[in-house]
Amino acid sequence: MSELTMSLDAKIESQTHKHINMVNWGFIGCGDVTEKKSGPAFRKVAGSDVVAVMRRNGDKARDYAQRHGIGRWYDNAEALINDPQVDAVYVATPPGSHAEHAIAAMRAGKPVYVEKPMAATWAECLEMNRVSEETGVPLFVAYYRRTLPYFLRVKQLIESGVLGELSTVEIRFATPPGRDDHDPEHLPWRVKKEIAGGGYFYDLASHQLDLLDFLLGEITEAVGFSCNMGGLYEVEDSVTAAFRFQSGLPGSGSWSFVAPSDSRSDLIHFTGTKGKLTCSTFLFTPIRLETAHGVEEFMETNPENIQYHLIESIVNYLNGKGRMPVSTGSTAARTNRIMEVILGNMPG
Repeated sequence: MSELTMSLDAKIESQTHKHINMVNWGFIGCGDVTEKKSGPAFRKVAGSDVVAVMRRNGDKARDYAQRHGIGRWYDNAEALINDPQVDAVYVATPPGSHAEHAIAAMRAGKPVYVEKPMAATWAECLEMNRVSEETGVPLFVAYYRRTLPYFLRVKQLIESGVLGELSTVEIRFATPPGRDDHDPEHLPWRVKKEIAGGGYFYDLASHQLDLLDFLLGEITEAVGFSCNMGGLYEVEDSVTAAFRFQSGLPGSGSWSFVAPSDSRSDLIHFTGTKGKLTCSTFLFTPIRLETAHGVEEFMETNPENIQYHLIESIVNYLNGKGRMPVSTGSTAARTNRIMEVILGNMPG
C-alpha cells in the first residue's frame, strides 16, 4: 500500500465519525448492476436498508422502487442526496457522472459507495479523494473481488510460499464483440469515452488491475499499446501492456475485445520459482496450482449477490463494528492512473 493510500485512509479512519446503527441507503442509478449483483445485498446485510432510488427516467425509477419494495424514488440526484432519510449513497451510474454525484454526496456529509471504475479519469479520482479528505466523509469503490472467497484463496496460496518467489504475472483476456457493438446507432455506453472513460478495457481490465494491486501490491510503472482493429466504435478494442509492481515484480497483459468466438480467454498466470498458479477473473474456473508435487485445483463459492461481502464490510465500518474496508477511493484511484498510462493518456 502506498504512503498516499495509507495517509488518506488512516486519516479518514482515525477521525471521529458518527456511527450509523441502521444505514439507510439511497441509490443514484438503479440499472442492471443493482438487480442482482449489488442491490439485494444492501438489505441482506444486518444494519442496512434501502430507502430511496433515483434514475433520470422517473418511470424506470418508480418501477424499480415498486418491484423491490422501496418507499421513495426520484428522477433528480440532488433530491435523493438531500433526502434526510438517506444516510449513505450508492452511485451506480456510468463512470462519467461518478465524480459529480460522489462529491455532492460527500459534501452533504453522506458516505459514498461508487461503482467501478472509480471515475472516467484519474483527475476526477484525485478530486473525489480530495473532497473525502476535506470533509472526512469515507469513499468506497465496488472492487468487490477483493472480498470474494475465490480470490482470497488465490491470495492465501501466493502468500503461503507454495510458488516460491514470484517471477512474473500475466493477464490474458479475449472476448468477441457483443451484438450491440455491431449497431452504430445504438452502441453500448461502455464504448463511449465521454461516458465510460474508455472502452471495454476500462470496464473489464479495471477489475483485473485492481485485483493484482490487492494481491501483489501497487503497480508503479507501466507502458502500453492500444489500437482499434475492428472499427466497430471509436475507442480501443485491442490492448497490450507491460508493468512493474512496487516490489519490482514484472507483469504483462493482453486484451482483445474483437476476438473470434472460439478464442475466448480469461486467465491470470502467476509464475514462481517453485510453481505456477492460474485463475480467471470473470468465469471463476477452478484455481489451478502446478508444482513439483503435482496439480491441485481449488474452487470457492461466491455469494448469491456478488458484492455482498464488500457491502457487508462497508456497513460494518459505518456501524462502528469493523475496520476500514479493503476497497477505498485511495486504492481504486491507482487503477485509474495505470489504465490511463497504458492507454497513453499520461506518462508512465
